[in-house]
Amino acid sequence: MPDFSVRSRENLNTCECSLKQLFMEVIKEYDCTILEGHRDMETQKQYFRDGKTKTLSSKHLYLPSKAVDVMPYPIDWENKEEHYKFAAYVFSVANRLGIKVRWGGHFKGFYDAPHWEVIDDLD
Repeated sequence: MPDFSVRSRENLNTCECSLKQLFMEVIKEYDCTILEGHRDMETQKQYFRDGKTKTLSSKHLYLPSKAVDVMPYPIDWENKEEHYKFAAYVFSVANRLGIKVRWGGHFKGFYDAPHWEVIDDLD
């Protein structure tokens, strides 16, 4: 059974409970790595300058974070088929747990495969 590395756990622990619950369940059957949870504004601004994000008002900026970047392991940035397979699995687990999430692979005009965010009542 897959398990998170220390670094992945540390990153996930910066996220709100529903995201932690979701990915602790996902890892039981699908190997993945948590790239980032909470990030500070300086990092967000750098990602914006580098074209890695299209916004300065990210859900990663909350503490606990309302967003998490996760990739199936081993990481292959070019394998969209694997990204979609992983996303389908995450959505199935989220549905079973009653957690509403949005995936960055579905963003209009910007494909952000690692990005997952919780949908709250204000969205």
